Amino acid sequence: MKTKFYEKCDEAELLEAAQILKKGGLVAIPTETVYGLAANAYNGEAVSKVYEAKGRPTDNPMIVHISSLEEIYPLVTDFPDKAKQLASEFWPGPLTMILPKSDLVPRQVAPRLETVAVRMPSHPIARKIIELAGVPLAAPSANSSGSPSPTTAQHVLHDLDGKIDAVVDGGECDVGIESTVITLATDPPRLLRPGGITVDELASVLGHIDVDPAVLSELKDGVAPASPGMKYKHYSPKAEVYIVEGSLESFKFLIDSESEVGDMALCFNGEETDIPVPCLPFGDEGDLNSQAHLLFAELRRFDELGAKRVFVRAPSSEGVGLGVYNRLLRAAAFKVITPPVIYGLTGQTGAGKSTVAKMLEEKGYLVVDGDVAAREVVRKGSPVLAELAEAFDSDILDENGELIRSALAKKAFATEENRQKLNSITHPAVTKWSIDFIKKNLTKEHKGVVIDAAAIFDSDIQRYCTKMIVVTAPEEERLKRILERDGLTHEAAMLRIKAQKNEQYYIERADIIVRNYAPHNLAQELKLL
Repeated sequence: MKTKFYEKCDEAELLEAAQILKKGGLVAIPTETVYGLAANAYNGEAVSKVYEAKGRPTDNPMIVHISSLEEIYPLVTDFPDKAKQLASEFWPGPLTMILPKSDLVPRQVAPRLETVAVRMPSHPIARKIIELAGVPLAAPSANSSGSPSPTTAQHVLHDLDGKIDAVVDGGECDVGIESTVITLATDPPRLLRPGGITVDELASVLGHIDVDPAVLSELKDGVAPASPGMKYKHYSPKAEVYIVEGSLESFKFLIDSESEVGDMALCFNGEETDIPVPCLPFGDEGDLNSQAHLLFAELRRFDELGAKRVFVRAPSSEGVGLGVYNRLLRAAAFKVITPPVIYGLTGQTGAGKSTVAKMLEEKGYLVVDGDVAAREVVRKGSPVLAELAEAFDSDILDENGELIRSALAKKAFATEENRQKLNSITHPAVTKWSIDFIKKNLTKEHKGVVIDAAAIFDSDIQRYCTKMIVVTAPEEERLKRILERDGLTHEAAMLRIKAQKNEQYYIERADIIVRNYAPHNLAQELKLL
């Protein structure tokens, strides 16, 4: 079959497309949500061709599209007041209503169901074609079943060229995800598929509505889907998709600790440079409409790029975001990863950081000791030690090839350039050691991770920390502790204190401040962790 392509969309082309539909053919048409593969909704044989062309499971119901309100009456046995109110508010637009079906609706449109899904698209080309065809159109998304829905005519051709009669190019779809589906065949009404019309918008007209459990979880075996998009893996590229919950820092930790060759990421605008695998953005983090608009197009691009696995930054599930999250759940076949919460723990010398680390470990956190990490990466024979010897000369090593820390410190801290050179060699290694330690030792029983590091604000590891905990204490209290702990002279202890940045530096960078001094109770300070 040669698929015709209509791009002028003038009266003649749209009339020709309508004639194909009237004769039982299949035409991909643009809507404001996604492109639909349309067939005469009254012609069961034509509707069956849609299943065949898409490779669509035959128990997956379709949505019937109309161009005017009068066209709904032959399709349903009841058009209640609530439905009329929704139509008045949201039609034409991305809302589908499920109502009791009439005998004119063939079984192919709504397999095993006594209801039919109906909507009135707002795209002028879609409505004009329906009007010219003179019949309502059954139209699921115009893609190969299971793949991302098409938001351009080119997406349709990629999947269905040679399998359908024609494609009408009406440009890029505005909304980008399929319509909201609500059933009015239950009391109260129930949301079956989220989309461009939000739960709050529906509730403003209907009052209370239920949200079907299948919106955010898998449909139980043996249950017939009442709406498209409730069953089966949907919207997915060839790559395995994983949704990653949590912060950007958690996302970066997961990528660094789990990524392999061929892995890519779907992130929010501006995050591409922070993530160490190829990334595609799908809108601003707070712009749910842009995420909806771009989602399917970006998922398709991963196939073009040859991705093997795609890790996705989880969007908000509020408003239109619920529709985006719903589509991603099905694209990922419900594979959701929640990386551990990672706290960075730091503070001035003598503040009691180690005491806090011990208490958090007793509360169930895995603690990564930054001092241990720093020692481990410069062990005798390590690549880091060899690099340090090359950068600062071999006299930083003793006769056994082990590091003389005082010799390295004298050279490294002599100038700012040398200090930066030291950090550029050691920090990546300490970060890698810490990530490897977490991978090897973190269990499901742990509440999260605490990275205990004095210089965490100057290191790479802070980019993985969800929140920063700073332990504080007055200078006189810290001095007393250092004198008791380390046996230093008063002068030496003060030199150590003055060598660090002031307390304000730490407080300005803290998410959580732990006050480790009287009258404050340390256990109470850590109560919420």
